[in-house]
Amino acid sequence: MDCVDSAEAPANAYELLFQAASMIPIWHYFLAFQFVSFVFLYNFLEIHFFQDLFSGCRGNPVSLTFNSCSDIYDGVVSKCRVLRGRYLATPWLSSPHFQTAFLHFFGRPPVFSYRRQLFHASDGGTVALDWLLNSDVLGGAFHMNNTISKDDTTPIVVVIPGLTSDSASAYIKHIAFNMAKRGWNVVVSNHRGLGGVSITSDCFYNAGWTEDVREVIDYLHQEYPEARLFAVGTSIGANILVKYLGEDGENVPIAGAAAICSPWDLLIGDRFISRRLLQKFYDKALTIGLQGYAQLHQPHYSRLADWEGIKKSRSIRDFDNYATCLVGKFETVDTYYRRCSSTSFVGNVSVPLLCISAMDDPVCTREAIPWDECRANKNIVLATTMHGGHLAFFEGISAAGVWYFLLPYSYRILHSYYLFSIQN
Repeated sequence: MDCVDSAEAPANAYELLFQAASMIPIWHYFLAFQFVSFVFLYNFLEIHFFQDLFSGCRGNPVSLTFNSCSDIYDGVVSKCRVLRGRYLATPWLSSPHFQTAFLHFFGRPPVFSYRRQLFHASDGGTVALDWLLNSDVLGGAFHMNNTISKDDTTPIVVVIPGLTSDSASAYIKHIAFNMAKRGWNVVVSNHRGLGGVSITSDCFYNAGWTEDVREVIDYLHQEYPEARLFAVGTSIGANILVKYLGEDGENVPIAGAAAICSPWDLLIGDRFISRRLLQKFYDKALTIGLQGYAQLHQPHYSRLADWEGIKKSRSIRDFDNYATCLVGKFETVDTYYRRCSSTSFVGNVSVPLLCISAMDDPVCTREAIPWDECRANKNIVLATTMHGGHLAFFEGISAAGVWYFLLPYSYRILHSYYLFSIQN
């Protein structure tokens, strides 16, 4: 019997393994690589196409969080089919990242022109109010010669955009157009310094800047006393809106409000957006937007903040450190985030408030949603969907519909708020 040197055995084993591997066709390796890459990207991009397919493309039910004694739920939400139904994302956008990107790059906004009104705040700042009236879009045509009379009873909706967004943003134009088409007069309250308006004071807006919203709403209430006022905030605008409602409590002249994809807790959001590779991409993209905003108003930022630091910023936190904290006189970035987070003000909201969030929102994490605070407040109903991305919520094969502002029933939510406020 031949003896095999034990030192040569491993070499022979590896040789045999290499020979066996070399006999496998190259295209098998190619298929294996494709499969592994597909699995990686499927999970990395949080795609849920197969989950939707295996569930029979029925979507997931909308989860509602509310106080068990809530009159708003019994009188309004329980009768609203869009909130008591299910949401299924557009199949080829079955990823929060696909949805969010599609909204911002291929939003296909309606074509129309706003009526521009310049509002001058008490501190000397200037806010661009962009109006779209129900009469402007009647019958699909535009009639820009109409004006609002003092005794007009048509409800007015104030729309508060997100970070660095203004009335020209695709999703804001969709919201304004569809609300006006369904019987509302809409005014987009642009953040100061946006909408093509210059900064005229030493105050800039930030994630907790409620002064402009407060003054604009008070002005509208005095100017149109017969019209019910409502407010819709998106993203950072939602945080500002909820903070304002909580700060002023029962003194707000608002009949109802909706907060869509609010970040809620800015400190948690800051940790979240710097945690993973994809979130860092959003962080960088938003930072570039903030730097573009600062570039528009460089003379003011050069005088009030650290301009070199702003130019070198690589994250929202960097920008807030070199700009927001210095202009707003916050001791640290964390101090700014704590003071300006709306989650601390949820308990004081005294008007009907509908909050909408997606559990897979890649910008505003579900970890920050104040579930218990919303449940404790009888005036709040929190609606969450499993999918939807950030401000996207596309549905239908062609992505022509958006769950929270294109479906007719979604506007009956606000109309129900209107009727509810009249009865009470």
